[in-house]
Amino acid sequence: MARRRIGTKDSATRTKLLDAAERLMIAEGYAAVTSRRVGTEAGIAPQLVHYYFRTMDDLFLEVIRRRSEAGLAEFARATEGDVSLRQLWDFQAGRAQSRMEIEFAALANHRKVVGVEIATYGERFRQMHADGVARALDRLGMSKDAYPPEVLTLLMTGVAQILALEEGLGMSSAHDETRAFVDELIDRFSRSPSAARQPAAHR
Repeated sequence: MARRRIGTKDSATRTKLLDAAERLMIAEGYAAVTSRRVGTEAGIAPQLVHYYFRTMDDLFLEVIRRRSEAGLAEFARATEGDVSLRQLWDFQAGRAQSRMEIEFAALANHRKVVGVEIATYGERFRQMHADGVARALDRLGMSKDAYPPEVLTLLMTGVAQILALEEGLGMSSAHDETRAFVDELIDRFSRSPSAARQPAAHR
């Protein structure tokens, strides 16, 4: 049986479809990403979606790869040289980024092949972020035994994702206070290691 032809990867139409899928995921969640919705969002005949992507899994995988590679490159640029804890937190707390990650995680619960891809990129990003935290702690003269970079990375990621998830649901209770607490804690870390041991003031 002849193999069905697939559109080229550098096609402008293919890029429009990926852009449309990303917008739908951020605005309405992964369940909104159907061939019909993607085609309509991109202003392209829905049947062309499967000309460029054999299955919806293929489309999701390309969205993940493109978004993840761009994110890794952006993170590398933003944190090169003398990176600070503030820069690392601000990157994690980017709302659109966190919402997309949450949608990827939800999608992984239903599509195993997607979960494998997400885990691969997730581990790469976590290692890069932990390396950045380690460099920031070194600049501050803070012990990595007392403040494990991997743990600080997980805490930053978790708080950023919870805030994004709840805001997407319309929840905002204690969000401003949490952001203020994290900001103050980072300021204390940045001033001196001894100041970081003091409890953050309640606002």
